[in-house]
Amino acid sequence: MSDDLSFFFPELDPANDGIVPLPPAEMRFLELKTEPVIDDGPLRLRVYVETTAFQQRPYLEVVLTDAEGSEIASASVIEPMSRKNVFTLHMRAAKAGKFSLHARLYYPDGPQNKPVTCVFAVEPPTPQPDSN
Repeated sequence: MSDDLSFFFPELDPANDGIVPLPPAEMRFLELKTEPVIDDGPLRLRVYVETTAFQQRPYLEVVLTDAEGSEIASASVIEPMSRKNVFTLHMRAAKAGKFSLHARLYYPDGPQNKPVTCVFAVEPPTPQPDSN
């Protein structure tokens, strides 16, 4: 592999920690985790996704639901360039509580993975004492 490709796609370099790109039928999630973004802005959720190294870029779909199963937010990533992705979901009109993040890897004309679910709770923000 040329040095240029190794720089931009280190996961395709077989000498890189023994990581071998897998065919579509063997693709799976290695990590799916969430982290609420706590600040003065609207409620948001940072999503971390890591997959096995791939020979062919997969499609990634995530859906965030509340405790009743209603969809709060969703995102689709078509052929991600990297196997590690981080993105932010805006939880419009959502309050603190229990949520589920459902993620799936798939190929439009090929294999599909079983969806993976991450269940978590978002605590209400604690009021900051007035500094005056």
